[in-house]
Amino acid sequence: MLWIRSSCCCSRHRSPDEACNTAHSNLAQVALCHEEQHPKQQRDSGKPNSSSDLPLESLKKVLTEDSAAGKVKRKRAQTPLEKYYLKYLCVTDLSTQSWCEQQMVYGRELPQLQAPETVVLLNTGKSIHLARELEVHDVVKIRTTSREDSWAIKILNLLSVIPVLQAGGCVRELPVFGVIEGVFLMGIIDELCYSAKGELELRELKTRGRPFMPSGAQKKKDYFQVCLYKYIFDAMVQGKLKPDVITSHIQLRPEQPLGSQIRDHAQKVGFTVTCFGDLLELMYLNLTLSDIPGIDCLKIEYNHQESNTLLGTEVVRFEEEKVRERAQYYLAYWKGQREVQGVEIEEAWKCQSCSYSEICDWRKKRAEGPEQRSGPKKSK
Repeated sequence: MLWIRSSCCCSRHRSPDEACNTAHSNLAQVALCHEEQHPKQQRDSGKPNSSSDLPLESLKKVLTEDSAAGKVKRKRAQTPLEKYYLKYLCVTDLSTQSWCEQQMVYGRELPQLQAPETVVLLNTGKSIHLARELEVHDVVKIRTTSREDSWAIKILNLLSVIPVLQAGGCVRELPVFGVIEGVFLMGIIDELCYSAKGELELRELKTRGRPFMPSGAQKKKDYFQVCLYKYIFDAMVQGKLKPDVITSHIQLRPEQPLGSQIRDHAQKVGFTVTCFGDLLELMYLNLTLSDIPGIDCLKIEYNHQESNTLLGTEVVRFEEEKVRERAQYYLAYWKGQREVQGVEIEEAWKCQSCSYSEICDWRKKRAEGPEQRSGPKKSK
């Protein structure tokens, strides 16, 4: 079985808190999880009422009249999704929030401050994941010419593993995507295979720089990650991920013709497609009509990087209501419904290994005390 990668898509950075405790990131997630996010949004110059279409004097007159009438409106604040020009999030974006949300934000805005040892740990983890991936399939690069091509690669990789799972085989680096609380999420499952009992197991590999198991806080973060994978995967095989959901959230064009290399590869693996919408329909039908079950068991394996020895395995209990509640809380930040939060006092030990501790606004506010943090009291 061949696994395809885009030869010209850009990767998004990994969150820095992954480094101190685990190097879970892998090449597939770098290449497939995040396509290029354009630094500038396209302006809609066709809107006749936009301020850029009005002559300067006319604009001043409108503003003066509106001000006199008390009609001047403040510009709506951007949500983090809008600020970073994101059409979707990765599962790891949410799971890193459970470690420290403020750190996650700094990691996105100031990746250059990431500690060198952190980068080394992450790169080592990527190499280990790639080696495991190559044990079950080869990887080939395909040139992409559009955003639709980049997503076509993800869908073709997903389509290629459906027969393997139906036959009771093992797959690695499986792309999954879905919607939670109105936000589109993308993730890469390390491994799916069947146990001796016939149960479908998700196995997540976490590599560590230190030869001992992680703290409870780190485990909590990892538990949430695999639970999100199960939530999304189960929805996919239940037929909840319809083609229009993908195109509307990611703003993709179903009528967009696929690149020649994409079409050729699809033909080699048994699919005749011409446009992106063809692949979306194939994915939906194959997932919905397959007899692939939902994930029965969640396991996390912690390995020591240097010795490549197993440190321990955690079996994770899935509680759907709690997963939804946590996802709702973390997504509220991305949707602009609340401000960014850092760690509480009892978890301030996390700051000791943080690359951003010296510039952290959250730490400064916590040090000021409750009166300064809360600000002046409003008069009734």
